[in-house]
Amino acid sequence: GRLGKSILELGGNNALVVSQTADLEMAARSIFFGAVGTSGQRCTSTRRVIAHESIAEKLREQLLSAYRAVRIGNPLERDTLMGPLIDPPSIDNVQQSIAKMKSEGGEILHGGEKLDGSRFPGGCYMTPCLATARPEFEIVKHETFGPLLYLMTYGDFDEAIAMHNDVPQGLSSAIFTNDMREAEKFLSTVGSDCGIANINTGTSGAEIGGAFGGEKNTGGGRESGSDSWKSYMRRQTNTVNFSTELPLAQGITFGAGEGSATA
Repeated sequence: GRLGKSILELGGNNALVVSQTADLEMAARSIFFGAVGTSGQRCTSTRRVIAHESIAEKLREQLLSAYRAVRIGNPLERDTLMGPLIDPPSIDNVQQSIAKMKSEGGEILHGGEKLDGSRFPGGCYMTPCLATARPEFEIVKHETFGPLLYLMTYGDFDEAIAMHNDVPQGLSSAIFTNDMREAEKFLSTVGSDCGIANINTGTSGAEIGGAFGGEKNTGGGRESGSDSWKSYMRRQTNTVNFSTELPLAQGITFGAGEGSATA
């Protein structure tokens, strides 16, 4: 067999941390887009929100207000914010995840219903679901590819990072904070363990100039940005000697006929 190069995209379970110093309006807008935009069907869609307990209630109310106002329907209509899921089995998958979440002790705050009728043809429409959950729930560690968002709370920042990293996937991540030390820690080796880590912007989407890819069970390799050429091209190291002498690597001298080598 041949061991060829590969770029693996095996899903994401992306979390967004909201600290007590965050701009809550910005955070709520980013979460709303990340979870509801494209009907939650992007590998970088926001799946989990980890909010500091001091601001969690206010953030929840802001999100509920946004969720209640979502216009669902034909995505070609200008006022539509959320269109259909890709097919009926996708609806079934999301609703099975909701049922599993409820059986583990989670609570639906809004949505999760399948929509029928002339405005929702094809059996692929549903209301986006906002729910409370715990990080230890089995379903929270599983990526549900659709508009299902889990809200969780934390007390101290180390707990937030532990909750963030406690899933098998590692694609995109984000934190909203105005605390420089929190931001630096999130980007450090003891912070987010994902391939993408953002500060004060959401998980969904990626800039073409940045290397795109994940860690852990998400896969490996990078597309776009600084590392993309390494996956698509063959690298070769060259050394060209233009002199009439023979310099050796690492400055070694080797005396011909002397039977010895010295550095």
